Amino acid sequence: MEFPDKMDLENERVLKLIFPEGVPDNLRGNPELDNYLAKLGTCKVDQLKKEQTRLADEARSILEQTQDLAISNYKTFITTAENSRSIFSEFLHTEEQLAILVGQLPSLSERCEGFLKDSAELSEQRRLNSITLQKNAQLLEVLELPQLMERCIREGRYEEALELAAYATRLGQHQGHIPVVKSIVRSVEALWHTMLVQLVAQLRSDLQLPKCLQIVGYLRRMQAFGDNELRLKFLQARDAWLASCLEAIPTGDAQQHLNKTIEITRINLFNIITQYRAIFPEDENAGRSQASLKPLQGVSCNGDRLFQAWLHNKVGFFPIFILITHGVKGLIPKLCFPQINAFLVTLERDLQAGVGSLETVLGQCMYFGLSFSRVGADFRALMAPIFVNVIRRRFETSVQQVNDQFDRELERFTLINKVAMHSHARKQVDPEQESFAPPETLLDFYPLAALCNGYLTALNELRLCAPLAMATDVTRCLQRSLQLAAQRVLAFYRQEQQAFAGSEREAFARLCSCLAYDLVPYMQRCIHGVFPPQSLTVHLGISLLQLEQQELTYLQQTRILEPLKHLLPTKVLVQSQLQETKPSLVAAEG
Repeated sequence: MEFPDKMDLENERVLKLIFPEGVPDNLRGNPELDNYLAKLGTCKVDQLKKEQTRLADEARSILEQTQDLAISNYKTFITTAENSRSIFSEFLHTEEQLAILVGQLPSLSERCEGFLKDSAELSEQRRLNSITLQKNAQLLEVLELPQLMERCIREGRYEEALELAAYATRLGQHQGHIPVVKSIVRSVEALWHTMLVQLVAQLRSDLQLPKCLQIVGYLRRMQAFGDNELRLKFLQARDAWLASCLEAIPTGDAQQHLNKTIEITRINLFNIITQYRAIFPEDENAGRSQASLKPLQGVSCNGDRLFQAWLHNKVGFFPIFILITHGVKGLIPKLCFPQINAFLVTLERDLQAGVGSLETVLGQCMYFGLSFSRVGADFRALMAPIFVNVIRRRFETSVQQVNDQFDRELERFTLINKVAMHSHARKQVDPEQESFAPPETLLDFYPLAALCNGYLTALNELRLCAPLAMATDVTRCLQRSLQLAAQRVLAFYRQEQQAFAGSEREAFARLCSCLAYDLVPYMQRCIHGVFPPQSLTVHLGISLLQLEQQELTYLQQTRILEPLKHLLPTKVLVQSQLQETKPSLVAAEG
């Protein structure tokens, strides 16, 4: 392992001997020098002595060869030198261009990075386009969601429209950040509101129960309204539809208008009640306490009380509202009262306008009210005051016309040459067999005959539809009319008495006697014919004697004849007539 170090040391010594001044730089590290030194090491002494001469000869020979080569190839050397110079200049130019290139490399790098980015984006876009092309059918389905939903709504296919709306909602929840999806969701929401308005509008049309159930089912699935709000919307819509049906009835003929109103209200209101019962069962929330009240527009309200609130808003009858508040047969009757209230208003208006047959209308109305007793909304008691008031006004109007006619007849009446054509003798007959034919003595004085005919006409109209509640009012009306007639007769006497002759005074006495003896008692019989005392006693729960003592349906004949008492013959015994009837009344009681 020590031989290489010794050889290097010997080589160094040989080199110092060869090159005392040091090894030239061009020979340092030259492998041929090492090979030559190794060769010298193998030479013998004689060879070493000749080595210098050999080297000199070899050098001279090389020099000569070099000179010969230079002389023979000088052109080549010149060309080589020129080429070297040219190459050097080209290298300088290249170096300058390289410097410029190095200066442009950052910009090139940036552009390359931009190109790479653009290429990546283009590649991504191309990938997306490829995916879009592959998913073209599915994308078209999504993009056509609004048009498809609009078509479903237009054709009434609400089930499919609801499914599309639910799908769009889920799509928006998962992909709502995509602008196209967001636009589609907005369009579907707008169509959803359109469908909601259309469904509510359909509740304002003529619907059967299955269709009502279907529409309300759609509204419940849309969850646009709470349970209370849905009940209220249903009532408002069906109320609007019923109101439109009633408004479409021609108002030219009051009788026809009232008949159609009764028919439409009865049929359609029953339909609404049936629909409400089927859609909102009463026992759903029956067991809930007041703690379960739900807010409805800022007010705590139970859904079962919406009928009551609706009634309180529309019905002006306080006693009815008390009945509903305490509940009679459930909540369904409460639906009826707003429409019943409207019907009562229509009934009163048409009756005042004039109908041909009150008894026919009364029968229809009573059947209408009785039919609603099946749902606990018998409202016949509400119609009775209306009919009573209309009948009363009709009777009072008729009596007023009779009074006016009596005034006109009395103004044209004269007592000149008045001869008694009929006997004043009064026949005693059994009250049960007493005829309602007017006294013949009235024919001698046509103002009294016309007055009696007018009374009979009014009473005959009343007899066809005579409520017992009007008995007192009819009696008072006839009482006032007869008092007025007596006052007119007195005024006639005061106006004509100075010109009376004996026969005329006798005729006037017969006139007063006919009024007192015949007309007033006959009108009393007519009142009892229209309102039998026996019927009144049954309804009032009193006796005939009490009925007479309280002067119910009894004319106050003394007050009627008060203006003429000084002109009547002495045989006028009004009170005695009353006394004559008392035994028969007492016998009837017994």
